[in-house]
Amino acid sequence: MKFATCLYIFIVSCTAIFAQSKVLSSASFKHYIDSFNANDDELYKQFVPNNQAWTFLENNIPFFECPDKQLEETYYFRWWTYRKHIKQTPSGFVISEFLPDVSWAGKYNTISCAASHHFYEGRWLHNSLFLNDYMHFWLNDAGDNLRRYSFWSADAWLAFTSVHNSVTTSQDILSKLEKNYEAWKETHGEQVHNLYWQVDGADGMEVSVGGQIDNNGLPAHGYKGIRPTINSYMYGDARALGTLTLNAGNKQLSKQYLSEAADIKHKVQQNLWSDSLHFFGTIPLDKDTDDAKPMPVRELIGFVPWYFNLPDDNNIYGNAWLQLKDTSGFNAPYGPTTCERRHKYFSVAYTDHECQWNGPSWPYATAQTLTAMANVLNNYKNSPVTKKDYFELMGIYSNSQRRTLDNGKTIPWIDENLNPFTGDWISRTRLANWNGSPWPKDKGGKERGKDYNHSTFCDLVISGLIGIRPSTDNKLIVHPLISEDQWDYFCLDNVLYHGKIITIFFDKTGKKYSRGKGFNILINGKQVHHSTSLQKAEIMLN
Repeated sequence: MKFATCLYIFIVSCTAIFAQSKVLSSASFKHYIDSFNANDDELYKQFVPNNQAWTFLENNIPFFECPDKQLEETYYFRWWTYRKHIKQTPSGFVISEFLPDVSWAGKYNTISCAASHHFYEGRWLHNSLFLNDYMHFWLNDAGDNLRRYSFWSADAWLAFTSVHNSVTTSQDILSKLEKNYEAWKETHGEQVHNLYWQVDGADGMEVSVGGQIDNNGLPAHGYKGIRPTINSYMYGDARALGTLTLNAGNKQLSKQYLSEAADIKHKVQQNLWSDSLHFFGTIPLDKDTDDAKPMPVRELIGFVPWYFNLPDDNNIYGNAWLQLKDTSGFNAPYGPTTCERRHKYFSVAYTDHECQWNGPSWPYATAQTLTAMANVLNNYKNSPVTKKDYFELMGIYSNSQRRTLDNGKTIPWIDENLNPFTGDWISRTRLANWNGSPWPKDKGGKERGKDYNHSTFCDLVISGLIGIRPSTDNKLIVHPLISEDQWDYFCLDNVLYHGKIITIFFDKTGKKYSRGKGFNILINGKQVHHSTSLQKAEIMLN
C-alpha cells in the first residue's frame, strides 16, 4: 500500500476519533472561511483553491475557540492563508512564501528565508505528507537555494517530528541535514571570533541598522555581519542534530554536536552581548580585531537567541526583555519595531527600498520574538516578562493583521511590513503605485505581498497561549500562558499529537462546555487531566 494511501486512512481514522470525542463543533467555525472566501480576490490558485478550503481545513487543523473573537478570527484566517501556499510540484509538495512568482525565488517559486516558519506552523496539520515532501525538496532538489537565505533546517525538522512522533529520522534526511550544517560552517564561518556571519538581506532583513555605515553616515544595505540570527540558527541546528543523531543511536556524534552548540553559546554570550546596551548585537565583519564590539544599536533580532533557549538563565541577559515593553525601545501600537525607537537611525520610510528592517514592524520578526518569549516563560526563571506580556503582544499581533478597504470595511489581512504606528502595510502602499506604475512586474506583480507566508501565528496560539510544548519523549506537556482573569473559557480541539487526538479546554464557570469547572485535557476523548486552575500539566502517553 502506498504511503499517501496509508496516510489518508490514518487521517480518516483520526477524524473519526475527533467526531466521537469533540468538545467543539467544526461547523461552528465554517463562517470564518466563508467570509474569507467572499472577501477574497483569488489571484493565484495552488493545490487547495478557495472552493475547497473548508473541506481541507476541517480535515487538517486543530479547532480553537476563545472569548477574543478577533484573535479567534485571525487564527482561522492564518490557516486559510497557509493552505493557499501548499503547492504540488513534480518534486512533491512545497510551501511557498509569495503566491505570485518572484524573480528572487528558486525552483517552484520557493524561498528558504521563511521555510522554518513554514515547518513550525504547518506541523499542526494532520497530513504530514506536505512537510515531509517539503524537507525532501530542500535537501534533494533545491540546489544552492537551500542556503541562499538563512534557514534553521535541522531545528525546524525536529520541531515538526516532535509533533508527529517521528522519533527516528531517516538516514537520508539526517545525513543531508548534517551536510547542510557543515556547508554553513564552511561558507559562513569567520576566523576572529569563530562565529558565523550573514548579509542582512540574506537573513531576509534588508537595511538593518546594526552593521556597516555608508559614506553618508547611514545604514548600508548588503553588509556582512556577525549577527545574533545566523549564530542562533547554527546553535539551534547543532542542538537539533544532537537530538536527531542520539535518536538514531549515534551517541558519539550526538555528543559532538552538543559540544559544538555549547561552544557557539559561549562565544555568542562572550562576543555578541553588549554590556553597555544590555542586549545582543551585531559585529560588522570588517571589525577584524579581537576586541571588536557589537554596533551601538538594539534590534529586535537581539531576542532571537531565546528562540533556541541559548542564553544563560540570569538577570544579566534576562533584563534585555525590558526593551520589548519600553516605548523608547520596541513597543509600538501595531507590533514591535525592528529597531529601537530611540536610535537616531530608526526610520519608517516610504522611500527607497520597499522592505526595510530599520524601524517597521515585521510579522516574521514578531513571530520569532513571541516564540522566544514563550520559551522564556516556559524555561527561564530570571526574566521580567510575564504571561500578561505574552497575552498582550499576541493581541497586538492579531490586531495588526487587518486592512481597511476603500469602502471602510476592515478585513483580516497579512502582508509584508507594517507601519508600527498606523498599521499601514508599507510595501503594499508603495507597490500599488510604484513611481506612478501600479504593481510593477519586476517587483512581483499585482498584490505581491497579499497572504504573505513569512511568519507564524497558529503555532503561537497552540504552543504558546494554549501551551502544548512538543517533545520527542513519549509525553504531553501543556503549559497555558493564560491567566484565569484574562479568559473565562477557551478550547483547543482536534490536535493531532503523537498519533493521538488531544483536546484542551478551560471553563471557569462550567456553563460554557457543560463538562464541569476548571482545566481539562482529553486524549482520544478520555479525560487524563483536571485541575480547578490553569497550571502546567505533564502526561505520559501510552
